[in-house]
Amino acid sequence: MSVIDTLRAQLAAAYEARAAKAAELDTILAAPEAEARDLNSDESIAFAEARDAVKAADSSIETLEARVAELVAIDAARANHEARAKELAPNSAIVRVGREELTYRADTAHSFLRDAYSAEVRGDYAARQRIERHMVEMATEHRASDTGAFSGLVVPQYLTDQVAPLARAGRPFADAVRQLPLPAEGLSVNISRVTTGSTAASQATENSSVSSTDMDDTLLTVPVRTISGQQDVSRQAIERGTGIDTVVVQDLLQAYATQLDSQIISGAGTSGTHTGVLSVSGINSVTYTDASPTAAELFPKIADAVQRVNSNRYMPADLIVMHPRRWAFFLAAVDGQSRPLVTPNVNGPMNAYGVGGNVGAGIVGSLLGIPVLVDANVPTNLGASTNEDRIIVCYSPDLCLWEQTGSPMQLRFEQTLGGQLTIKLVAFGYSAFTAGKYPAGVSVVSGTGLATPSF
Repeated sequence: MSVIDTLRAQLAAAYEARAAKAAELDTILAAPEAEARDLNSDESIAFAEARDAVKAADSSIETLEARVAELVAIDAARANHEARAKELAPNSAIVRVGREELTYRADTAHSFLRDAYSAEVRGDYAARQRIERHMVEMATEHRASDTGAFSGLVVPQYLTDQVAPLARAGRPFADAVRQLPLPAEGLSVNISRVTTGSTAASQATENSSVSSTDMDDTLLTVPVRTISGQQDVSRQAIERGTGIDTVVVQDLLQAYATQLDSQIISGAGTSGTHTGVLSVSGINSVTYTDASPTAAELFPKIADAVQRVNSNRYMPADLIVMHPRRWAFFLAAVDGQSRPLVTPNVNGPMNAYGVGGNVGAGIVGSLLGIPVLVDANVPTNLGASTNEDRIIVCYSPDLCLWEQTGSPMQLRFEQTLGGQLTIKLVAFGYSAFTAGKYPAGVSVVSGTGLATPSF
């Protein structure tokens, strides 16, 4: 089955799942509508769960539709180029790589890292052929924009996919914001922000002037940043080692992912870093000051942060981001009868602030019906006593991350310690991030109430 066929099958399943949840919503609403009343507590919980499932299905459908359209466009362009090439050179052979097995896979006998080193440093012809084929495959299958031969090598997809998110803090937040392809050239990305919009008003009388205001915009320039890392590897390990790809490349990938995620949360925008969400001016600020904080007192602050996004951005907040310790703080909270305030999402919890479970990484539950994303890259050393964390509430499509496919994509070999048979392996990638498109789409809860929690 081709990639397009697989995606179309997933799309069909997503549409089916959405239809089922939409029907469930109709069923939940049937009784209240027939009885002309509001939803009771059980119905409200069931409605929120079904509504969230519909939203998740919509997001999945949007992503899959875009991917299918992209692949269809690529196939159409390929067919057009092949037809044109055949017309200009009827005797030339056309090589197809899109439907064949990739050169470097988890089950292949060839080592990507060893071949890259042998081709670039030792001039191994067979290794060079495999690397060149791999580069063509990546340009075709993964639409890499910068796959110049040996100026930088695209990391095989299986190595990128196998990055263990819990080995380091990973990139939960980076994967949750809006993903955009990084332009092939340039050191910045420019966005036009409308600062003065059109107006509308009632016409005083017939044939009188109607409301008219000239639109105006401001250019938002987002710098492209370089995140990189390096590792010294012995020549013996590369030439004679087993599994070096997994050990070295994945470690560099994990370091890259963690650094990128950390920067888009709290980067200062100086010394070549991204300007993170916590450093953007104009965001909504909610302060929770409390020497003896409790989850019950913090909860209204989160509600305030949510309404500020809804009121000032005019879009619904769809993501709450916090450190694992803060989510554990909610999980540990109980009411006067020692009942948990955030309960496991089973059997329809009653009167709960939120639902959810483990304190890992990624989406772990919800508060106010909004998904909670746990990310260990949220700083815990803020505030006057350097012991506070932060809670971010946002409309995630406003947060834009431009990134190369599978970054970091680039590997370079430098023999700076050739006399010691040491090879310096450098990995780097380019990205751009902004939360400044609509600062009002972000609320941040801060204050002494977010000091190190006690359990």
